[in-house]
Amino acid sequence: MTYLKELEGKFDVDPQVKHHFSDNLYAKEMVIPKGYIAGMHKHVFSHLSILASGRALIKTDEYNKEVVAPYCLNIIAETHHQIEALEDCVWFCIHSTDETDVSKVDEVLISRS
Repeated sequence: MTYLKELEGKFDVDPQVKHHFSDNLYAKEMVIPKGYIAGMHKHVFSHLSILASGRALIKTDEYNKEVVAPYCLNIIAETHHQIEALEDCVWFCIHSTDETDVSKVDEVLISRS
């Protein structure tokens, strides 16, 4: 795998982010190319994450676990987590929120502490 530390959480390709909204629900869909990492972060509220396709290494405060799609996990509030794509992946983060402005949704969901 060709991964450079300085690329952590950044993409030199378009992750093709799509935003999906329903009643008090928000889903962020991303394509994470093989070898890339969605950097370590945490959220204010618990949420579901779904690996829809591919294979990934999930790292949290509690464990490191390799998973293969389809896979669904619960991320507890304030738990640091990151996703490393071991194959090209499609990843969804599902959050409960009434925020529908895509420019503000990360401000509401990402924990800054």
